Amino acid sequence: MDIYEKIAYIKGLAEGLSLDENKKEGKVLAAIIDLLGDITEEICEIEDGCDELMEQIDAVDEDLASLENIIYDDDDCDCCDDDDCDCCDDEVYEIECPACNDVIYLDADMLEEEGMTCPNCGTELEFDFDCDCDCGCCGTEDDSTED
Repeated sequence: MDIYEKIAYIKGLAEGLSLDENKKEGKVLAAIIDLLGDITEEICEIEDGCDELMEQIDAVDEDLASLENIIYDDDDCDCCDDDDCDCCDDEVYEIECPACNDVIYLDADMLEEEGMTCPNCGTELEFDFDCDCDCGCCGTEDDSTED
């Protein structure tokens, strides 16, 4: 039985007693039953408000989880199941041009190209980058299986 049913049951019992509201006892019981009805309505309104707030909190929590996945999911390695794998980190590497001694900063994608032109002096630079992981995402897969 919910709270509305309980207060309706109490009102029915009071009506069945045929209380005389002109007497002190009847007035008190009628006032108590009316007060219980008002309290019941307030409690139900509060419960409805809490339900709406919980729905909104759940929606915000889902949105926040989506944002966290977008922002923080880059820490996980997409090419293998190893979350501690450093093969896909956006590390920046420094090389020095042997001709002009200019320092050039490269990322993993630039290293995969195995060469570039120095932006300062135009010298062709070649580099061989060996990744320590075996995930295959760095372009360092074992090619010995080819015929």
